[in-house]
Amino acid sequence: MPKNSVIPVFIPHAGCPHDCVFCDQRRISGHMSPPSPEEVSEIIGSAVGKLSASAELAFYGGSFTCLPLEDQKAYLEAAAPFLSSGAVSRIRVSTRPDAVSAEILNLLSSHGVETVELGAQSLNDAVLAKANRGHLAADVENASRLIRASGLKLILQLMFGLPGDTPQSAAESCRRAAALSPDGVRLYPVVVLRGTALYDMMLRGEYVPLSVGDAVSLCAGVLPIFTEKNIPVIRLGLNPTDELSGGAAAAGAYHPALGELTWSRYFLNLAISKLEKLEVRGKTVTLGVHPSRLSVMAGQHRCNTLALKGRFSPGKIRIVPANVTENELSVTVG
Repeated sequence: MPKNSVIPVFIPHAGCPHDCVFCDQRRISGHMSPPSPEEVSEIIGSAVGKLSASAELAFYGGSFTCLPLEDQKAYLEAAAPFLSSGAVSRIRVSTRPDAVSAEILNLLSSHGVETVELGAQSLNDAVLAKANRGHLAADVENASRLIRASGLKLILQLMFGLPGDTPQSAAESCRRAAALSPDGVRLYPVVVLRGTALYDMMLRGEYVPLSVGDAVSLCAGVLPIFTEKNIPVIRLGLNPTDELSGGAAAAGAYHPALGELTWSRYFLNLAISKLEKLEVRGKTVTLGVHPSRLSVMAGQHRCNTLALKGRFSPGKIRIVPANVTENELSVTVG
């Protein structure tokens, strides 16, 4: 396993007091019921035996801090021996904005939790209401400030394409999220799951989901809001699972390479914005990117290269490794 391994423990829907229109954590995670503390210990122990270095323990899928305090303590205490031995280096939990308090954050930090992932989803009150989230944008901002003040790391999760959401409201949510200075963000264009309220709304014609193409355009458009502030975008789109790929994802922006497609579009947009200011017809254009971004800049089947040739008619386009950050692009013409 890689050095920075994650041991995932799924607590699907556990603790959450609301049924959001988009949500079926059981299908998203592939787990039907939350584990007992004993099972958590077994999960960690089994994973640790395969690791060559310490790992992060991550409680995913539910609203951890909505659980009764004794249940939170039981889960965290199940991890305590592994923290003491160094087999687990830190813990991450996911929760809701309206389930964060100074008392709870003290409990988390005293038990080895380092990161809180906050399911903000949107910072538009009308969108939150239509999604049946049960909280306001102000709750996201207040919880984020409490988490940062406690010394814990903050990851914000945002969704695009919820009922009532628009590209403009999604971009504004991103700007408000970036202003909270999170340590990272996860961006999730909506995937419509069978059996959810959103699925029923779609069947009744009350909701039109984003297509993959729409989601790629939208996500690529908001990425600069985060990259310009050096806020890492650590996930784009749901992590593929056998169940989602097998039909549970009924519609929406579900694609196993959504992140690659989005970053490819981001670099295409970046290249266009730079080349529009230059005279490149018939000349050699050299695009310099971080070595890890060479294929993303070229695009699948070199679609970005072809698009730039069609738009600007250069004599030649070269994509080369350059001494730039992962999100930067250098352009030379000669």
